[in-house]
Amino acid sequence: MNARSGFPTLRQVVLDGTDARRLAEFYRQLLGLSYRPGDEPPPAGSPDPVGQDWLVLRDADGRPQLAFQQVATLPEPTWPEGPRPQMLHLDLTVPSTADLDRQHDRALGLGARLLHDRSADPEEPLRVYADPAGHPFCIFVADPMTGPAGG
Repeated sequence: MNARSGFPTLRQVVLDGTDARRLAEFYRQLLGLSYRPGDEPPPAGSPDPVGQDWLVLRDADGRPQLAFQQVATLPEPTWPEGPRPQMLHLDLTVPSTADLDRQHDRALGLGARLLHDRSADPEEPLRVYADPAGHPFCIFVADPMTGPAGG
């Protein structure tokens, strides 16, 4: 509990996936995070028992940011329409449209799929993607602390 406020503290966001390691690697590379000690991938060709359970990514100060839980099956959301709505999505910000375009290329190169492109919007340029497990996430132009609310 946050001793100063009397409220719980948000520790991390947890994403389920049928390949927790692949999903963790996607976000590790996209966001520049690092594994919690002991969660790092094993050498190539070695078994990955940790990657079949629970993985945590931390920021540069060692604070947990995202965790990944292995599940047997996971129906992919059909956002923006269809029988399976998104239950949660991540909002990521960049400071300029040039950065939005750079991150677009990076996200696609890491395995994201573009779901919606509103990058020409003069008020809030954004793109919505699906990560390798199908979870939607947005990248939009805004000040990370005070900008528009996003997707």
